[in-house]
Amino acid sequence: MEKEESRQLAAIAVRALEEKKAVNVEVIEIDEISPLADYFVIASGTNLSQTDAMSDAVQQKAAEAGFVPDHVEGHRNGNWTLIDYKGVVIHIFDEEAREFYALDHLWRDGKKVTLEELTQ
Repeated sequence: MEKEESRQLAAIAVRALEEKKAVNVEVIEIDEISPLADYFVIASGTNLSQTDAMSDAVQQKAAEAGFVPDHVEGHRNGNWTLIDYKGVVIHIFDEEAREFYALDHLWRDGKKVTLEELTQ
C-alpha cells in the first residue's frame, strides 16, 4: 500500500471510530521505526456492543473506499480487535485491555498524528 493510500485509510478509520463515539483515538505514524505498517490507529470502546460497532464501521467505511483488510483478529471477543490493512493496522480495545497492553506507550517512538494532519 502506498503511503498516500495509508494516510487516506487512517483518516477513514478515525472518522468511522469517532462516529461510533470511540474513546481516546490515537494515530501513530510508525513507518520510520518499523516495517509493520505506516500507521497504527488505536481506539477504545466502553463495552462489547460498542467495540463491535466500531470494528464494523471501520470495515464498512474502508470497503466503501475500496480497501479490504488483509486479516481481522479477535473480532467479537470484545477486548481487542485487530484489523490489518498492511499499511494501516487498527487496534480496537476495551478500556481495560488498552491499559494492559499499552500500545500507545510501546510505540511512543512513533509520531502521533492528528486527523487534520492526515487530511492535509
